[in-house]
Amino acid sequence: MSGTTAPVTRSQAAPFGERLRAAMTSFGPLCVGLDPHPGLLQAWGLPDTATGVRQFCDIVLDAVGGRVAAIKPQAALFERHGSAGFAALEHVIERAYRVDTLCIVDAKRGDIGSTMAGYADAFLAEGSSLAGDAVTLSPYLGFGSLRPALEKAAENRRGVFVLCLTSNPEGSAVQHAVSTSGVSVAAQIARDAAAVNAEALGGDSSPQSLGPVGLVIGATIGDAIALTGTDLSAVHGAFLAPGVGAQGAGGPELHTVFGDVRNNVLASSSRGVLAAGPDVIALRHAAETAAQEVTHALA
Repeated sequence: MSGTTAPVTRSQAAPFGERLRAAMTSFGPLCVGLDPHPGLLQAWGLPDTATGVRQFCDIVLDAVGGRVAAIKPQAALFERHGSAGFAALEHVIERAYRVDTLCIVDAKRGDIGSTMAGYADAFLAEGSSLAGDAVTLSPYLGFGSLRPALEKAAENRRGVFVLCLTSNPEGSAVQHAVSTSGVSVAAQIARDAAAVNAEALGGDSSPQSLGPVGLVIGATIGDAIALTGTDLSAVHGAFLAPGVGAQGAGGPELHTVFGDVRNNVLASSSRGVLAAGPDVIALRHAAETAAQEVTHALA
């Protein structure tokens, strides 16, 4: 690791759900994905190296820092550059904190026991240079396996987004599967998230209140919510929704998927915004336009 950035301190901040609601209210429900793919780096005239990744992210943050609800760096595209890539991710997380923009680290970690505890320390512990405001998690070793991360998030007023219903075609084989009790995997994940949020919120069932556990729900999954019997209204958490804009989801799709809980959707867009780069002003305009379009689509 670079050792050049100061630890990020959020333990004295408001709980993640409160901070996310405030950011969505102020800037609109848009999360800009930071996806430094090799092809995009090339299109921006940047080298496919950790240095290029860092330059890429600095340009994006120059454009949208302090102007959008959240950013979402895709960890794998940093990790592919080894230790220097991890240092670039640390830099992004720290800089997002400095410009008061929520950072969701898209790492999709999931394991059991001490290994899950290690991931929790890396991405959710106070003082870790890899800890943003929230991290994405995979629950497919059982929702209970996420307990170390859930506890660490609660301890440090951070959040998690748990994969629930994703838009990739392969996802339905697992997420739509039904247990012997007749409950689908996706529906059970939503129930488990709801239980954690209910405890965290202490009975506060206000529609504006968001607990620390959000779900990743693809914006292009059509009628999968109904097909799987998944109750989103009981979750009282945010829904991170990839697939908006360039990937095909607009107002009709968002209404079909999220129905009456649209107010809790944080729409994720990467291609639709990043295509405007590397010009900072063009990127800023693209993000502002995307935020307006998402706000209108979710109305």
